[in-house]
Amino acid sequence: MADKPMTKSGFIAFLAEKSNMSKKDVATFWDLIVDTAYKQAKTAGEITLPGLGKLMKKNRAARQGRNPATGATIQIPAKTVCKFRVAKQAKDSILGK
Repeated sequence: MADKPMTKSGFIAFLAEKSNMSKKDVATFWDLIVDTAYKQAKTAGEITLPGLGKLMKKNRAARQGRNPATGATIQIPAKTVCKFRVAKQAKDSILGK
C-alpha cells in the first residue's frame, strides 16, 4: 500500500525537523515562497522554481467547441489560465528514469 500524501502541516513538520528550524519559522518561510511565486506569476507571467517546474499565466485564445450533450457548435471565449510545467529533473526523479 502506498504512503498517504503529505499534508501542509506534515510538510512543515518534516522541513522543520530536517532543517533544525522551528515549525513557525518554516511555515513563515514557506508562505513567503508561495506568496512570492503567486505575485511573480501574476505580474511577470511566469516564475521558475528550480528543480520543480515553472508556474505560468497563459492567455488562451477564443475557439470553437461542441456542447457534448447536444453536439451544437459553441463559441468558447478567450480567458487567462494558470499552468504548471513540471521540470525534467522532477519528472526523472519521480518516474525513476
